[in-house]
Amino acid sequence: MVFWIACAAGLAVGYLLGSIPTGYLAGKLLRGVDIREQGSGSTGATNVLRTLGKWPALAVLVVDVLKGAAAVLFARWFYPWLADAAAVPAGLDAAVWTPWAVCLTGLAALVGHARPVWLNFAGGKSVAAGLGLLLALAWPAGVGGLAVFALTVAIFRFVSLGSILAAATAVALVWVLNEPLAYRLLVTAGGLYVVARHRANIQRLIAGAEPRLGQRLEPQG
Repeated sequence: MVFWIACAAGLAVGYLLGSIPTGYLAGKLLRGVDIREQGSGSTGATNVLRTLGKWPALAVLVVDVLKGAAAVLFARWFYPWLADAAAVPAGLDAAVWTPWAVCLTGLAALVGHARPVWLNFAGGKSVAAGLGLLLALAWPAGVGGLAVFALTVAIFRFVSLGSILAAATAVALVWVLNEPLAYRLLVTAGGLYVVARHRANIQRLIAGAEPRLGQRLEPQG
């Protein structure tokens, strides 16, 4: 029982790391505004860029990437330690279940970023947190996804399109590079989650109404 409670606590830590409301805090501290009431309503770095400017957006981006990476690094330390410190249930091989536990903790961080408990479960689209998770988990796929994102944004200046294509690239790469099955399934689930979070952006892209990078939206109120 203690073992499973500790595993659940590890997932909770991942969720709480992801749920740190970086963009919301930037809006409140720098302008006294609720970023969720500005622009697209997202707490992510793109909406911070349009609403607050490039330096706050850069700070939010870096912290959000670190949140995802921190969740994976924490899990990689915590679960092996737990296997040594607690009685592992019979039939569980630590070498087998640890990668799955790490992936579940990373997924919890993505959910925490998108659905933070502190903001009534309304957050960002998990792209930056997902990048941090990917870089810590399978860095070649992370670098590949980042390169596709940068190239797409440079050519088309649509951050949403870059995020969607980057997610698809990362999914393809983890399978091509034959990463562990747990990693492949996590990145696939995370990629689908990121795309699903961009449903409204996809509709605006199709309608030709999606704002391009550099279009700044002034804070309201």
